[in-house]
Amino acid sequence: MTSPSPLHVQLYEEFTRRIRTGQWHPGDRVPSEKSLVAEFGTSRGPVRQALAALRAEGMIVGGRGAPPRVQHTAPTQSFGTFMSFTEWANELGFEPGQRVVELTRRQASEDTARELRIAPDAPVVEMIRLCSLDGKPAMLERASFPLEVGRHLLATELDNRSVSQTLAAAGAHSIRARHVIDAISAHPLESEQLEVEVGHPLLRVRRLTFNELGTVIETADDRYLPAMASFVVENSAEHRNPLTRRLTPS
Repeated sequence: MTSPSPLHVQLYEEFTRRIRTGQWHPGDRVPSEKSLVAEFGTSRGPVRQALAALRAEGMIVGGRGAPPRVQHTAPTQSFGTFMSFTEWANELGFEPGQRVVELTRRQASEDTARELRIAPDAPVVEMIRLCSLDGKPAMLERASFPLEVGRHLLATELDNRSVSQTLAAAGAHSIRARHVIDAISAHPLESEQLEVEVGHPLLRVRRLTFNELGTVIETADDRYLPAMASFVVENSAEHRNPLTRRLTPS
């Protein structure tokens, strides 16, 4: 290993890769510390640190008398890959899939016009898209774009094609986004497309995307199967980000 990262971080990343790619299957016993020390030519300290990090994130369970085993975990998505489902899937070693359920031009609803900060009844492009990981349904996306942005999508075959990359190629670059994450029950459309029962719990991510001028170019509502995605937020004391907590009306 020649990475500049500390050895325990390199080991953590390698062990995580083995879990994500199925090299270490859920339920398998984790190789012993002794065997990992021998494999990587290191001491027990970095190996134990890496295993402790996996345990803290729920990727392995057991220990302290019980042999540690690999735990099934949902693929993790950082805020850095929120802008592109394709990039996230590729980063994790999954085969991304996208299938457009609906793509149409219509007049903006009152809520959509408010989110996009456009005139009521202005023309918009609305899209519903099913996204999958290795052929398994993972997320149903609803997105709306001002016409000057969305028209690029109307002229493109979007099945198995990245929307964010398509827009960027047309000059509509996503520079900043605001995300709100909450829980929601599956409605009939999610039930049909994600192959779950109505009422099944989902993770919802509502997103506003801005270009370099601060103009809203997309409002989206992404609904993930909890078993297929989890989300990581990393904060730094040196670079503080505003944190907002809201009460959801009952």
